[in-house]
Amino acid sequence: MSQEDPVDLTISEALAEMRGGNLSSADYAEAHIERSEKHAGLNAFVSHDWDSLREAARAADASGKAGEGLTGIPLVLKDNINTTTLPTSAATGALRGWTAAKNAPIADALFAQGALLGAKGNMHELAFGITTNNAVTGASRNPFNPDMIPGGSSGGVGTAVGARLMPGGIGTDTGASVRLPAALCGIVGYRPTVGRYSGSGIVPISHTRDTAGPMVRSVADARLLDAVMSGVPSSGDTADLKSVRIGVPKAHFYDDLDPGVAKIAERTLGALESAGARLADVELPDIAALNDAVGFPVALYEFKVDLADYLAENGLSLTLEEIHAGVESPDVKGVMGSQLGDEAIPEALYRQVMSIERPKLQQAYATCFSENGIDVLLFPTAPLPARPIGEDETVEHNGERLPTFTTFIRNTDPASNAGIPGISLPAGLDADGLPVGMELDGPAGSDEKLLAIAQAVEAVLGPGEAPKL
Repeated sequence: MSQEDPVDLTISEALAEMRGGNLSSADYAEAHIERSEKHAGLNAFVSHDWDSLREAARAADASGKAGEGLTGIPLVLKDNINTTTLPTSAATGALRGWTAAKNAPIADALFAQGALLGAKGNMHELAFGITTNNAVTGASRNPFNPDMIPGGSSGGVGTAVGARLMPGGIGTDTGASVRLPAALCGIVGYRPTVGRYSGSGIVPISHTRDTAGPMVRSVADARLLDAVMSGVPSSGDTADLKSVRIGVPKAHFYDDLDPGVAKIAERTLGALESAGARLADVELPDIAALNDAVGFPVALYEFKVDLADYLAENGLSLTLEEIHAGVESPDVKGVMGSQLGDEAIPEALYRQVMSIERPKLQQAYATCFSENGIDVLLFPTAPLPARPIGEDETVEHNGERLPTFTTFIRNTDPASNAGIPGISLPAGLDADGLPVGMELDGPAGSDEKLLAIAQAVEAVLGPGEAPKL
């Protein structure tokens, strides 16, 4: 693919070209439509309307505002984010074909700045998994090897952005679901502090843990979308790495890494140290136990309450039992079914976790940042790269068969449960040509500083590589 191909341009680059009169929104959209059609076998999308996208792009050009704000930029939104022009099904059977009466507030914010709805992204059914191997909508495929998973649950968005089918998109992240597919598809995935963006109009799992997040090809693009969705203008400043102190939590986060991931992680640490960043070995004592006490009790208890509320708020008369009846993915069917019967998380346990266990986890992070004087933590986003589609229950890792879900989210989940921000950056390809991501986490509310540091780290690591499609 030549450098002149419009799909090579990031959102920020395309906006500059549009403002300079060198690129039309219509041509930018058409290039992505052609590439999406050519690589439809990756199954990145569950719905799109190319004619409507073309019309919207021509209107952006006719307005004379292409390149201003986000005007003229097509985005892929995960299929659990309400939109009025394409269905929102959360890629599950009972919601197939349902279209929301109003956009989610984050979608409205993007559209108000001129962004175009390019497509709705495939996802793990109801966002309850990390492979995006969906029995209702089919599996999304990794753009670097179509036999491999793209991660999940925002796997369709990861595939689309990694494969240059769309220049950027919005996923949602409960325990890994923006950062993991970003890591496995060689792109940037940003999970903000919980509450930075509105969660309204998004098919939920857990209001305590859920957040939308940008999935893009540069930190500059993440900052652009973050400013629109949060309403907090970006300074645009990049941190000076020589003034940044990076915590390296070797225990837990660097344990039992795939050899390819370990090699890239060590190379990343060396490159940052050479660039002047100060690295410090730090510990988060008992992080696995602290996290285990919080994760599933919160997500599973809140899922029933929050999904029922979403259905009612959107005028859907479906019951949770009817939603469950339409679930076709075996892993999701089992998890949801367990919460509709005798195995459901009791309210007393949930209340205990929220009042005692979660504050302990949050305090562990706050203590780590403050006592070590660090600005961010740095670690591999996932202990292993993409694995073959179909390994939904167990996955091969360093000669063992381990649970797929918990193995892939081991490093991302603790920050999710603590509600702190994190961003996965592409760090290189392993010997098999599969992407590896490195994650930076910051203290709660440090989003602007985290993004500024991430942009400085990105300058050292370089952009993610394009797949050879």
